[in-house]
Amino acid sequence: MNKAHEACGGDEWRAVIREHVLPRAMADLDFGDDVLEVGPGYGATTDVLSETVPRLTAVEIDEELAAYLTDRYAALDHVRIVRGDATAMEFGDGRFTGAACFTMLHHVPTAELQDRLLAEVHRVLRPGAPFIAGDSLASDELKAHHEGDTYNPIDPDGLAARLEAAGFRDVEVSTNPFAWSARARA
Repeated sequence: MNKAHEACGGDEWRAVIREHVLPRAMADLDFGDDVLEVGPGYGATTDVLSETVPRLTAVEIDEELAAYLTDRYAALDHVRIVRGDATAMEFGDGRFTGAACFTMLHHVPTAELQDRLLAEVHRVLRPGAPFIAGDSLASDELKAHHEGDTYNPIDPDGLAARLEAAGFRDVEVSTNPFAWSARARA
């Protein structure tokens, strides 16, 4: 990620995730006791999940961010940070009781890799386990923000079909003027 993404570690963004994004996404869902987070970045979603689930495993591909998160959550025994590629996770089939990924799929460079990541999340979830995701809608402003970085936003109009192709069911995709969110079951 480029330097502009350091704001994603700031208090303002953490407040948006805590107060608006995750409460809506998580409403009425039971994530069980062993939850996966894909692409935690600076940990804004990790903060909220770590307070609400008994055990959290966060997979981060960026070596520096994984090290940062490992230090940040070192005092929390129920949070495990794994440096890894979510398109090829080393977890067994059906390991997790729930999963989440927020504001990270646009960093996956191709639609094929995004689809592989979604299929991997499905593979490591138990049957019926919930999956929630969200990201920003494509915009010129965000494209400029990602100068020198990967920017491959997902079109929410095709997202339900992509999630179903990855194996998910009960797929719901919604949008607002700035972002999309999805809920599904493995």
